[in-house]
Amino acid sequence: MGQRNLWVGLGIAVVWVGITAAATNYDEENVGTYTLPNPLAKTDGGIVTSAKEWMEQRRPEILQLFERHVYGRAPDRPQEMRFKIRNTDAKALEGLATRKEITVLFTGKEDGPGMDLLVYIPNEKTKPVPAFLGMNFYGNQTISGDPGITISKRWARASKEMGIENDRATESSRGKHASRWPVEMILKRGYAVVTVYYGDLEPDHNEGWKDGIRGYYLRQQGKAEFAPDDWGAIAAWAWGLSRAMDYLATDSDIDAKHVAVHGHSRLGKTALWAGAIDDRFSIVISNDSGEGGAAIARRNFGETVADLNRAFPHWFCGAYKQYSADPAKLPIDAHELIALAAPRFVYVASATEDRWADPKGEFLAAKNAEPVFALFGKEGLHADSMPEADRPVGKSIGYHLRTGKHDITAYDWEQYLNFADRAFGR
Repeated sequence: MGQRNLWVGLGIAVVWVGITAAATNYDEENVGTYTLPNPLAKTDGGIVTSAKEWMEQRRPEILQLFERHVYGRAPDRPQEMRFKIRNTDAKALEGLATRKEITVLFTGKEDGPGMDLLVYIPNEKTKPVPAFLGMNFYGNQTISGDPGITISKRWARASKEMGIENDRATESSRGKHASRWPVEMILKRGYAVVTVYYGDLEPDHNEGWKDGIRGYYLRQQGKAEFAPDDWGAIAAWAWGLSRAMDYLATDSDIDAKHVAVHGHSRLGKTALWAGAIDDRFSIVISNDSGEGGAAIARRNFGETVADLNRAFPHWFCGAYKQYSADPAKLPIDAHELIALAAPRFVYVASATEDRWADPKGEFLAAKNAEPVFALFGKEGLHADSMPEADRPVGKSIGYHLRTGKHDITAYDWEQYLNFADRAFGR
């Protein structure tokens, strides 16, 4: 495996993790054969034939399988949780929006665990307005150059490019990810923008749970370690998105029946799981989420289950590790994760240069979720094969393959806004 040039010549790259090299396949001829689980086949052997049967029998089965084998079980909403609005500006972004900062106190206590929401409401639109909710990677201040946003004081991964020094955000981090958050464009289209830093829930490293919400609950339960089906970091971040939704349901400026949850990369995986466990999200959007998200795990292409468990063991529950050697043993796959959004709306996006995330595997997962949507009379992708780049397809299930790299761009956002307009009848 040390002969990198030889492997590349065969359509395979070598990924080094620690001292271990793992061959990564980028050749369709080497994908191999696989059989996807039938999302309509119940554990008792029967086949689902109606929307009622799906919602009452099969959907709970699939949801439980993902909890037990992939993401883990998360706790319910804390009864003592409360919200503290601590910063409001009715003339933010040169009058375009009202900015709010809300601290969500999970235990109701100022010195307890919590997270900070940033909310922009368009001023020129009739309230309440629909919203896009998603997590960010380096702090709320990175999505806009707005000087009124409070800079996160939480741990963040060191990055000179992002203005993170000594694992903390600096003043120079303002607006560093604005390209991924076209706030003004979204507001002018009539949508609120809502975000939270994912590190508020759990710092994204192997020991991050000790300073995150998972560690808090573990200590409250008097336990020393997680059970195999206890929640991983992705489930913790998804839990945080549900707590954000709890707040939005109380905000009279927000149309809580029309909230789209979205995410890029690992946060795309998070958005898919959040949409699966919380049906209050009316649109679920996965941008370049790849393995462990929208890509078929059984396809030997790009990132694998073994890669995830080797590099990011904290993202998933302990039980997920047993599938590193043989993903075919998983009782579920990504098409069923997408199907859990039915009969709501779901959008999956890929990028041509992001082969690590397996664009074709993401398309196939969306395609194979169609039988579930059909139970509700919902139309799927309207595409039998993967579309050309920059040619969006789909109705209740949307998909596009964008030209370019692993990123979220203005083009992606334009498709999501158009999709939301259609879904919400705007």
